[in-house]
Amino acid sequence: MKFYLSVFCLLIGFTLFGQRKIIDKVIAQVGDYDVLLSDLETQKQQAKLAEITIGENFECEVMEELLYQNLLLLQADIDSVTIPDSQVDAEMENRIRVIEQQMGGRQKLEEFYGKTVSQIKNEFRDVIRRRLIVEEMERKITNDLHVTPDEIKAYYQNIPFDSLPLISSEIKLQQITIFPEITNEDKLIARRKLQSILDDIRINGKSFETQAKLHSEDPGSASRGGIMEATVGMMVPAFENVVMSLEEGQVSEIFETEFGYHIAKLLKRNGNDYICSHILIIPTFSREQLISSNNLIEEAYQKLKRNEITWDDAVLKYSNDENTKFNRGIITNPYSGDQYWKMEDLNQVDQQVFLLIDKMQIGDFSAPALYFDITERKQGIRIVRVMDRTKPHRANLEDDYGMIQDATKNWKKQEIIKKWTTNKIKSAYIRIDDNYKSCDFMNEWIKK
Repeated sequence: MKFYLSVFCLLIGFTLFGQRKIIDKVIAQVGDYDVLLSDLETQKQQAKLAEITIGENFECEVMEELLYQNLLLLQADIDSVTIPDSQVDAEMENRIRVIEQQMGGRQKLEEFYGKTVSQIKNEFRDVIRRRLIVEEMERKITNDLHVTPDEIKAYYQNIPFDSLPLISSEIKLQQITIFPEITNEDKLIARRKLQSILDDIRINGKSFETQAKLHSEDPGSASRGGIMEATVGMMVPAFENVVMSLEEGQVSEIFETEFGYHIAKLLKRNGNDYICSHILIIPTFSREQLISSNNLIEEAYQKLKRNEITWDDAVLKYSNDENTKFNRGIITNPYSGDQYWKMEDLNQVDQQVFLLIDKMQIGDFSAPALYFDITERKQGIRIVRVMDRTKPHRANLEDDYGMIQDATKNWKKQEIIKKWTTNKIKSAYIRIDDNYKSCDFMNEWIKK
């Protein structure tokens, strides 16, 4: 059985920025909710752009997903399911940031669509709200879902051996990390540098945006003159509290966040949406602190080589990384939350480690080396150890129980959804255009 949301996730992934150039008409209805021809054609166009194979049943599959979505929306009206504006705005901002990264920045996004980001948000806010309502409604339907060990075993045993997925080699890594200390003197140096920039802006009349391009250490905004567009709730509170207290055109005093020292200028505000420019200066550790940290981790390395200390004891004694110090130094994949890494994921997240551990065996550890921690956004020195490495194999209950458990949950989820859909179709008003009545739907949308 195909998963309902497999196609639906594709739809919402592209619909936000689909451009409708079609003479529209209603091709189906579920209650008060319409399915438009443009909805169907947009998915076809975007699937082509994404180089997704369009089979002969593609239109029918998309139609069924849109009917299902509207059935959820209809039930959400009955159940009074609502989504707060703050959640809609946060989702909108996250989606725009992803598209920005794909297109090379906010300016290119606006140039491509011929609209400001604020206009894009206004146009698609209802689309995002509907998507979130659909997700919330589906969560309600499957809220009590759980699977037993017997169900997991039965699901696995019903899969033909040749259909079991091939699992590539995965690796489990540990580290001992020392971040050189940022002293008060280091912070003072950064603050003095930013004060000099602020004086040039206020006293000498230099352009805030030009100074941001020249001096800001925020890689995401410096090239754009420090300009950022956001919605309340998207930035850390220490930053947002200052920006939202400014008048348009006003430049702030120096303030501190977890990322360093900032000055900000509010350019425009429209309700909870705002555009600002900021300059970030990040305090850096001194050469003396780097030498001290290097000596300490070298001591740990030598003791490990001479077997004078166990790995676990070395982590507790030497590491100052709060994310790994108290879990034996295990490095968790920040995207999946798993402790085992697929090699392709490791290559994307931390190419330095990927290259480092290529020839290492289980239990081997590296010499100390400088690195940049993407989670903490700062430089450190670390020793990396290969804790475990799996071999390529067919999925099985012993090695891949968690994955099979998830697959069982997905299967059971679809059974619950199918049962719910079948029941709700009976009492809903549904109309489908004659051109789609020949579709071989999974559910009986067309009543006999």
